[in-house]
Amino acid sequence: MKRTGVIGLGDMGSGLAKNLIKNGFETTGLDLSEARMAAFVEMGGKPVGSLADVAKAADAVYVMVMNGDQAKAVILGPNGLAENMAEGGAVILTATIKPSEAREIGEAMAGCGVHLIDSPVSGGFPGAQGGALTMMAASADAVLDEYAPVMEAVSKTIHRVGTSAGEGQTVKSCLQSLIGSIFSATFEASALAAKAGVSGDVLFKVFSTSGAGCGVSNTALENIIDRKFEGTGSHIATMHKDLTICLDMAKDLGVPMHTASTAMQIFHAGKSKYPDGDNWVCTRVIEEIIGAELHR
Repeated sequence: MKRTGVIGLGDMGSGLAKNLIKNGFETTGLDLSEARMAAFVEMGGKPVGSLADVAKAADAVYVMVMNGDQAKAVILGPNGLAENMAEGGAVILTATIKPSEAREIGEAMAGCGVHLIDSPVSGGFPGAQGGALTMMAASADAVLDEYAPVMEAVSKTIHRVGTSAGEGQTVKSCLQSLIGSIFSATFEASALAAKAGVSGDVLFKVFSTSGAGCGVSNTALENIIDRKFEGTGSHIATMHKDLTICLDMAKDLGVPMHTASTAMQIFHAGKSKYPDGDNWVCTRVIEEIIGAELHR
């Protein structure tokens, strides 16, 4: 079996590590947080002290960091993965970053002997922890074939969306424009129901069994009516970042994004008022304006 590594052991990365270990992969990990490292050890992971140590101990390394600068530092920086992994190894970039940043990483890695699989994921905290992520993978078919078992261990569905770095991130950006818009519409509908006197339980039953019901809206609404605005594994900063990437790409391509732009403002308001909250905390901002709350 391939030896694996995970850089970034937060809400998403810890799920990757958990399911790699569960499926029998020897897994090395690294995170700046001592608490996360301790949790990683408890699940059976092998802790190390540097990027180079992860690189030398693994055939495939997942990179699940927050942004493009962090991804570039981990992969391309001094003592990073590209410099220290054995020839034929693979960096699996599951962090969501700008397509242009993924292309930059791919170009910098050309000729180094280490493959790059550009594969952002969808499914959030539940998908990561449950090994049921959707992966948008871009790399050569032969590379994806070789590392399929490593990717299957953490996912439910793997889509081959291209062969070049940046193509996975481009598809993810399109997806996030939709998810962010569904979230924001759910927040507004929840506030409307609250002001109109509709109970959260009634709204959830109707929405979840209607044509509008889906995992995105159902999860959002359930957290809203249970008043769970922190600690659900869906920190608002992540979606705020993803919508920023989406709108930057749309600007570069000259594509008007009316609904996603509105969603961005709703998330910006939520992040500004409640920077430590999760996505659903945007609803609280609207509730405070109208003087009503939606409870189960």
